[in-house]
Amino acid sequence: MKKLSYETLKEQNYSGYLLEDAPERVLQFGEGNFLRAFVDYFIDVMNEKAGFNSKVVLCQPIRSGLSDMINEQEGLYTLFLRGFQDGQEVNKKRVISCVSRCLNPYSNFEAVLECASNPDLRFITCNTTEAGIAYDPSCQFTDTPANSYPGKLTQFLYRRFQKFGQEEGKGFIVLSCELIDDNGKELEKCVLKYAEQWNLGEDFIAWIKKENTFCSTLVDRIVTGYPRNEADAICEELGYKDNLIDTGEIFGFWVIEGPQSIKDEFPVDKAELPILITDNHKPYKQRKVRILNGAHTSFVLGAYLAGQDIVRDCMHDDVICGFMNKTIYDEIIPTLNLPKEELLDFASAVTERFKNPFIDHALLAISLNSTSKWKARVMPSLKEYIKRQGSLPACITASFAFYIAFFNGHTLTEDGLVASRKGNDYTVKDDKNVLEFYLAHKDDSVEDLVHAVCTNTDFWGEDLTALEGFEAAVCNYLTQIREKGTYEVMKSLL
Repeated sequence: MKKLSYETLKEQNYSGYLLEDAPERVLQFGEGNFLRAFVDYFIDVMNEKAGFNSKVVLCQPIRSGLSDMINEQEGLYTLFLRGFQDGQEVNKKRVISCVSRCLNPYSNFEAVLECASNPDLRFITCNTTEAGIAYDPSCQFTDTPANSYPGKLTQFLYRRFQKFGQEEGKGFIVLSCELIDDNGKELEKCVLKYAEQWNLGEDFIAWIKKENTFCSTLVDRIVTGYPRNEADAICEELGYKDNLIDTGEIFGFWVIEGPQSIKDEFPVDKAELPILITDNHKPYKQRKVRILNGAHTSFVLGAYLAGQDIVRDCMHDDVICGFMNKTIYDEIIPTLNLPKEELLDFASAVTERFKNPFIDHALLAISLNSTSKWKARVMPSLKEYIKRQGSLPACITASFAFYIAFFNGHTLTEDGLVASRKGNDYTVKDDKNVLEFYLAHKDDSVEDLVHAVCTNTDFWGEDLTALEGFEAAVCNYLTQIREKGTYEVMKSLL
């Protein structure tokens, strides 16, 4: 079977959109599944629908990566976006042709720096994981390349400054996609630190600030990557060998914080893409964390104890799905500040996303580090609800009892805290201090256990017994869980 290439597609009389030649206007640090199913997909659609006419040159951020494989396929790969949309099952296929090549800075850093001399280059995108945007003082300007991503970027920007520093409009619009708060601002901070540490001059620092726009962004799409179990059958169907098949959910949303003038160069509206350019991305981040992530965290532990294993099956259970929806619509949405219609649309999409027939999202996988997740994703809704309504949100309060019940283990191993569900063991995974705490309290009465958890300020940053009636309500729910199970508790709240 022939490998995917432009020639192979021509031989097949491929009728989909392809862009074989265009200027390289985007440099992308990161060549993994996420960026290729998200940013590169959007650029490909902009090329087709809005005449963006841009190729993306990729740069692999770590030593081992996909550069050879990408170059062997001339940057081409097949993307499948799958899931539910407007109540219908969707499985869309698209050959992505916006990638020109992939560079490996560890074998040829000069090739990366040479891109700085390209006058057409205008955008830099990146997703180097949460650990990627970090300042490492050991990096030197003379390193080939600097070990950290911000270090590499500073080296690249300096080469650009040397070439075009006297011309206006030759800086970059930087779109950072890492999953950290204020990703763009943090990246800019690191770059400015290196510019200072390496004594690259006040003119360069002024140029960074004046000619470059570092945008913080919010990204939202579950990307499931290379479909290992299906790959052979898919290639058989496609009629070519594709080692870079990528898969993700149909839902996608990108919020870019920056000036509206970005639209003049990045035609997201013309291409009718779900990309929002705004002066403040934080309300949208809050919406995602509170509704999507908060829904996950508030129901999955109770659902697991009720006998479920994957998210999709939970959505087909009227009680569990009903509990989740009540949590979202009655208790989380009233605590948020975006227009109600936008919140309702997003919430509706969440239910569809959780029903995705192509993603087996394991509840135990979601349960990882539930303590910090409950604090970050659910606790703000709890406190804001109390503040606005003057009462406790019943489902969120019950979810705290589910969390405690889930952590009621009996043996600590290297893998985690072993607990039991209906006579079968499962492993709770969290920070060591969390697991040791729950092991120490495994024989506590309901009242003592709930009190110990609520007053653990290391977990919550505050004493939750200060929330009027919360401790007593959690005790009541935990007692019911032990007597009747989580499913009955969920049912009682509908």
